Amino acid sequence: MRNVICINDGWKFIKSDVAAQNALETEGVNLNLPYTWNGKDGQDGGDDYYRSTCTFVKTFTKPDFNENQTVYLEFKGVNSSCEVWLNGEKVTAHDGGYSTFRVEVAKNLKEKNVLVVKVDNSKTEKVYPQTADFTFYGGIYRDVNIVVLNKNHFDMDYYGAYGLKIDPVVNEKNGEVTVVPYVTGKGEVKISVIDDKGNVVACGKGGEKIAIENVRLWDGLKDPYLYTVKAELILNGEVVDEVCKNIGFRTFYCDPKKGFFLNGRSYPLRGVCRHQDRPLIGNAINKDIHDEDMALIKETGANTIRLAHYQHDDYFYDLCDKEGMVVWAEIPYISRHMPEANADTVNQMKELIYQQYHHASIVVWGVSNEITMFNKHRKDMLKQHYVLNDLCHELDPSRLTTLACYAMCGPFNKVAHITDIVSWNLYLGWYVPFKPLNDLWFWFFHTMFPKRCIGMSEYGAEGMPNLHAVNPKRGDNTEEYQAEYHEYMLNFFEKAPYLWATHVWNMFDFAADARNQGGEPGMNHKGLVTFDRKTKKDAFYLYKAYWTDTPFIHLCGKRFINRTGKKIKVTVYTNQSEVEVYNNGKLVAKKKGKRVFRFTIPMQKENEIVVKSGELTDSGKVVWVAKKDPAYSIVKDKNKNWQKS
Repeated sequence: MRNVICINDGWKFIKSDVAAQNALETEGVNLNLPYTWNGKDGQDGGDDYYRSTCTFVKTFTKPDFNENQTVYLEFKGVNSSCEVWLNGEKVTAHDGGYSTFRVEVAKNLKEKNVLVVKVDNSKTEKVYPQTADFTFYGGIYRDVNIVVLNKNHFDMDYYGAYGLKIDPVVNEKNGEVTVVPYVTGKGEVKISVIDDKGNVVACGKGGEKIAIENVRLWDGLKDPYLYTVKAELILNGEVVDEVCKNIGFRTFYCDPKKGFFLNGRSYPLRGVCRHQDRPLIGNAINKDIHDEDMALIKETGANTIRLAHYQHDDYFYDLCDKEGMVVWAEIPYISRHMPEANADTVNQMKELIYQQYHHASIVVWGVSNEITMFNKHRKDMLKQHYVLNDLCHELDPSRLTTLACYAMCGPFNKVAHITDIVSWNLYLGWYVPFKPLNDLWFWFFHTMFPKRCIGMSEYGAEGMPNLHAVNPKRGDNTEEYQAEYHEYMLNFFEKAPYLWATHVWNMFDFAADARNQGGEPGMNHKGLVTFDRKTKKDAFYLYKAYWTDTPFIHLCGKRFINRTGKKIKVTVYTNQSEVEVYNNGKLVAKKKGKRVFRFTIPMQKENEIVVKSGELTDSGKVVWVAKKDPAYSIVKDKNKNWQKS
């Protein structure tokens, strides 16, 4: 059976490109993986953002294995390209920073071994992404494993996949699963389907259709029920290899008038986009961080996540399965088409689909994002979209294809009509004036193309918890304008049931080295939660008011303490039907309503404001000041609003 040995500890990092033969003797810094060298410089917006080749060195003792076994090195994520050297010999290379890859090394091992990984995130025209509004963190930022297993095993070499193609199908009340195995060597394959209590509910052979009576469906947030498929490779009566994967049985489709349907019922997809990085550590995150992100997303009541703009960690896709999140998975084919990188888009799409094929949560493959932003090589770009769309259907006929269109990509642009369904990245009301343009834009597309399923893949506004205004305006980066913008958008979505999905940009603030906005360079502040996940902005609670049933109440503007004027504008978000407002212990206002409650109350010198709904309470402090507090606003520099690298 397999023995997986994690070798994250005890590496040496050299911030330069060193010949593999000299790496062991070259001075460096001792550290443990995961690690990125852009943890600081990729998040501060400065000119020191280091994009080049760095060297990682690891020494290890030869693992125990016998003549019937072999050994692989497994890398779960190295950004963006790398060469792997073992004992002075180059054993593999890999392009694409977000997927798993492996190499067999049994013949290269000695009693004492020197592993050198040369990692490169420098600019190139051959590997995506290169132009995008997020930081490209260089490093080995996911696990590295030694895998010891029988020479007869489920395939380890094909695009980093796991050697199985698992197809669950629902037929009325029953389920059927076909598991096609890919085996290196010899052996018969036994398939077992196991329920959540550990009971085997069906068995069969590899390639057979295996029936499950009265199958329990994977039903989104309501009931994300998972079965386990266990594949055993049997040789001479002995199990020599085993792979287990969770699966779910579900049906889904999109209707151009009624939106998304899950298991035959209307299931409007309303959720968020996610970037994975954190302060100082970038993408080098662990399971606890993934868990925290999922908990925050669930708290909003979201039922879908767009995992932008690259393949995310296997562990997070597993979380989406377990928590009932419907997922849009995509590759980093983004912003600028590079003809020299066409093969890279195909390779990254194959890795994404082969590695994540079994996940019940994934319903769409995203082929590109804002690819018409820099509209060069248009014919080649369109051709490549047809290639990718056809590839997705060839590899996975069970799922839909989609893409995220750039705001300036008009409704008649050919790229918007290639995939099965489409979504748009629109910031009407943020980058351009007039929030009602959202209604007009989608009405026009829906009228012109009534048979085309359309969604909103990105929408949002910058919101910084330290910036505030009584009368917020577009572009002021205040927490208040961000909340006001999202109020409008949520109201609009309720009037547009045909939208198959909407995804907030973004759930979390994230690093974007090329930006200089809001007084904090190197960051995109459109998140509902701050980069460190410590502050939930007011807009976060607005989504709770719309999407959740668990009773809560939230007083907005609690960080907006110092205020001028004779009156205080009070905004409350809640999923309750009545709100009371108290100031310094006295009831000053009461109102019935839905989700968003607004009050204007007299200002006193010091104001202890308490809002209540039944037993629920929240509170904040407002202090009268003679002049507007300058700390709540920034001096805008139109030349530094935001820039792309």
